[in-house]
Amino acid sequence: MIQLHHLNDSRSQRIIWMLEELEIDYEIKCYQRDAKTQLAPESLKRVHPLGKAPVLTDDNIRLAESGAIIDYLAQRYGSQALLPTVNTDAWWDYVYWLHYAEGSLMPPLLMRHVFNKMEQAPMPFFIRPLVKKLVAGVNDAFLTQQIHTHLNFVADHLACHEWFLGEQFSAADIQMSFPLEAAMHSAKLADCYPRIKAYVAQLQARPAYLQALQKSGPYLYGPKQTA
Repeated sequence: MIQLHHLNDSRSQRIIWMLEELEIDYEIKCYQRDAKTQLAPESLKRVHPLGKAPVLTDDNIRLAESGAIIDYLAQRYGSQALLPTVNTDAWWDYVYWLHYAEGSLMPPLLMRHVFNKMEQAPMPFFIRPLVKKLVAGVNDAFLTQQIHTHLNFVADHLACHEWFLGEQFSAADIQMSFPLEAAMHSAKLADCYPRIKAYVAQLQARPAYLQALQKSGPYLYGPKQTA
């Protein structure tokens, strides 16, 4: 049976969703982040040397990296449900978005997250102004521009397409979900990109997505609860 090693509030959330879309049997092994560092626990290193999630095992196959896992599941279990026909234009679009999510879109978002954490970390009072100046400088000189460049690119594409491959929901949408959820978790960015915000809400309304939330428990980037 497939086993997924899942870390809370991480990229592995979309793998649970993928498994629910495919309606196949699987088990979840859950891990919690360290309360102080927010890093994965050491126990994940016994599963994979990098100590990160997701990691998926299926018989003798062990895979890390979300894109590799999603592609494996789609090709082995998905049939035509989540994949376009091989070697069509849509297929190469699928390959592009599968790699774009982590190769291009996620790095500036992750860097911004790291710098924000650095700014909030405990430190001597006389160092804090220097750190704030450093963070502001990196944001102004690089990160803000890069993030908006990528989100504008994504928003322009979605303005002409219901899903990333057009009219067909696919595994590419699942792979793209995590960076876009992380981006839209910022109210400021969400206000700037109503099309992406609506697209994320569209993803989060899918029955399999909601079933994945029931399996995983609380998820930081999931649908916001309203009173």
